[in-house]
Formats: sequence, structure tokens, C-alpha cells
Amino acid sequence: MRILHTMLRVGDLDRSLKFYTEVMGMQLLRTSKNEAYRYTLAFVGYGPESEQAVIELTHNWDTSEYDLGSGYGHIAIAVDDIYGTCDKLRAAGANITREPGPVLGGTTEIAFVQDPDGYKIELIARKGAGKGLEG
Repeated sequence: MRILHTMLRVGDLDRSLKFYTEVMGMQLLRTSKNEAYRYTLAFVGYGPESEQAVIELTHNWDTSEYDLGSGYGHIAIAVDDIYGTCDKLRAAGANITREPGPVLGGTTEIAFVQDPDGYKIELIARKGAGKGLEG
């Protein structure tokens, strides 16, 4: 077994696609539209779905925003240069909600960016990714 995708409901598909492709550097892998039930799915990621997990952006045509609730946490992405990545994201208009630096109680360097719908994305320095709090 393996994780295939994470689904996020988005209020404006074009805005979200611009963020995930132009700001976060992902590729639009495929889309599908369901006229009868009034929704569009767009799959984005850093590589083919056959090789890695991706994000499914679900746009229900009659809904422009969602209450994220208190259960959602974040998606995590490993990056080689967390400081340089945050500089590039900021220059592209991204909202950095936590500047890069060590995680509280550890040494792994992290940062957070927020997508247009308010979903958090944790950036983790690749050298510490998967090592737990101590990095």
C-alpha cells in the first residue's frame, strides 16, 4: 500500500492552481470535470502519480469558501534550502506564516506557508525531514 493523494476543497480553482504551480512549483498532472454534480478535480504534484503522492484540488462550483475547522493540520514538503525557498515563495507573493528556523524543542528547521484557501503547508529542511524532533 501507499498514499495516493490528499484532497483539499478549494473555493477558486484558478487561484489555487496558480498558487500550487507557479508559487509552489508543482505540475498540473490532470483534471476532470463532472457537469452533472458540478465539480472539477485537479491533481498537482512534483512527479507522476504512479511514483509519488499528489494533491487533489476539489472545486465544487457552487462553493466559494470553506470552514477549515480545527482538525486539519498541514501538508509537509521537504526542501533543500529552507531559507532560500522561503525567500523565493515570499517574492512570488506567498504568505509565510512561520519564518524558517528550528522546530520548538528540536533542531529540524521548518517554516510554514499558507495557500489561498488558508491551508497550511509545512516546509521541512530535507536534511532533517523524517528524523523527528531532534533532526
